Amino acid sequence: MDWLLAAATVRSALHLHLVDAPDGLTGRIHVPARLLAADDGERIAGHLRVLLAAALSDPDRPVADLDLLIPAELALFDQLNATARPRPATTVLDLVRATAQSTPDAIAVVGDDGTLTYRELVAAAHRIGHGLRRRGVGAGDAVGLCAQRGVELVAGVLGILAAGAAYLPLDPTYPMGRLDYIATDAGTKLILGHASATPVGLPAELLPLDGLAAFADEPETEPTATNPDGLAYVIYTSGSTGRPKGVEIGHAALVNLIAAMGELIGADPADRWLNLTTLSFDISGLELFAPLTTGGRVVVAADSAVREGAALGRLIRDAGITHVQATPSSWQMLLDAGWAGAPITALSGGEALPLPVARRLRPLVRRLINVYGPTETTIWSAAAPIPAIPTRVTIGRPLANTTLHVLDARLRPVPVGVPGELCIGGSGLARAYRGRPELTAERFVTGEDGQRLYRTGDQARLGADGEVEFLGRADNQVKLRGHRIELGEIEQALLGAPGVAQAAVAVQESELVAYLVGAGEVPPIRAHVAQTLPRYMIPMHYVWLDRLPQTLNGKLDRTALPTPDRTEITPAATAPDLTQIVTSIWCEVLRIDEIAPDDTLFDLGGHSLTIMQITARIRKALGVEVPFDVFFDTPTIDGVVSAIDELRQEQPE
Repeated sequence: MDWLLAAATVRSALHLHLVDAPDGLTGRIHVPARLLAADDGERIAGHLRVLLAAALSDPDRPVADLDLLIPAELALFDQLNATARPRPATTVLDLVRATAQSTPDAIAVVGDDGTLTYRELVAAAHRIGHGLRRRGVGAGDAVGLCAQRGVELVAGVLGILAAGAAYLPLDPTYPMGRLDYIATDAGTKLILGHASATPVGLPAELLPLDGLAAFADEPETEPTATNPDGLAYVIYTSGSTGRPKGVEIGHAALVNLIAAMGELIGADPADRWLNLTTLSFDISGLELFAPLTTGGRVVVAADSAVREGAALGRLIRDAGITHVQATPSSWQMLLDAGWAGAPITALSGGEALPLPVARRLRPLVRRLINVYGPTETTIWSAAAPIPAIPTRVTIGRPLANTTLHVLDARLRPVPVGVPGELCIGGSGLARAYRGRPELTAERFVTGEDGQRLYRTGDQARLGADGEVEFLGRADNQVKLRGHRIELGEIEQALLGAPGVAQAAVAVQESELVAYLVGAGEVPPIRAHVAQTLPRYMIPMHYVWLDRLPQTLNGKLDRTALPTPDRTEITPAATAPDLTQIVTSIWCEVLRIDEIAPDDTLFDLGGHSLTIMQITARIRKALGVEVPFDVFFDTPTIDGVVSAIDELRQEQPE
């Protein structure tokens, strides 16, 4: 060939032209500047050179095994994961004890049920620990904790640790069937809790936490030496097979997380952390132990503040809060309530932080940090400080003693910018799934370098700047208002309901929708799943189909599930029937067709955000402002109607 013509314009994302010239194979890569950055083009060319060199050096090697990564990428991986830090062999309880020795009279925890100094908190924990030990609790046992929000809950957590056991959160809002399963599966024989919060009939003895009266005569000395290699807590998460799974977290992993977050955001005895999160959500551990291990103060938010944006904003202001950790949904609730901001460190995690929310929130706080981490890697594994003017949101870089790896299906690193599965290694990894060795072996694997890794199932990519970008899930797990939900667990519950032959669940417009095949009725189906699923996992809308859509290979095609119709309901303008108007508003907001008289708002899948929508519609239709607490005190149609009727009678003529 004497000459070669090459097009001046590249019409594809990348054009590779190879020529077998007399002096050997030569080539050229053309990339359009409008589609691909020059650095990316250079990196791709480098991949090709490495790949060809590897093939020439070992022609019999399978293509999938050939080297691909360029030296700059390998150096970036090493730099990203250079996170090793020394850690003392200790427990969070020992760190709290040390704080109590240095500042015994400093306030440790504040709640609606009182205040405890560090001396009082540790003394209460020791008395509880002695009481548990006398009842046979020992190292490695899981003790259930089913308690109301307040200082006694915090004392209960530390008391279980003082006994050498692990705490097992049992959320009082969960249905009896789920609590029964968790307690049975964890093998707990004793539940520490408030009598009013703990359902009767759980398969374990209840040790009352009320007023700490049951431990009044116990000594305040240390009941047993704490074991840094012991188990700290067991938390149950949603399971794809319909069975929730218990994640076992050791003391060393928890201590590392607390220290790593202290290195990231600092720690000071003047810090006041807001305990906003339920104990059954593992991020509550940071809210409790970050301040208590460094001389700060825990302020336990009342239920009313957790549920309503304006009340939460007042608490942050009045209590002088310095640190708030919340899901993006909770931050959105606070912003929508007109929060004016505060000089706080704001942590956002539990679900992806949308860029619009970050842009609204960042100017209102001193610092905003996006955090990421599965339960299986101890609360948080990565963090990204959000700049003053955000242009994108990533999950940043790994915390101390944590490594992040973006891998292919064979657990080999993928190049920069290429999507892969995010796998996590380091000190934060859980020990196992309790009593589930097969599942443990499936999710906790050994990487190429022999390091133990957790396969998150999350898709991610590493940028050339060393920032990791979260891309979503690779399976049927979703994050909704901070809760990790396996759609398969909801589907299994639906399949046990009367009249349901087939079931699929999807997220539509940030709400769970159930798609059913069969001939059942919605009220008994909803009642059935409410026996075992927590409120946040109960679908808000139910759609009956002749058949579920399938892909060509016969699998469920979730992308083809229809979007539910939304019916606009306008209340009558004259002589309105309050029950009819309220029912219509509930149906509109909850996207359901009918409501039984004894259905509660939460049975129907309601939560704080839907309450805000309902109150806004009632205000517009009837000119009445229904207090937020009404929906928790009397969460039925009749209860809300009665409250509206009373409010209207109080209005001046």
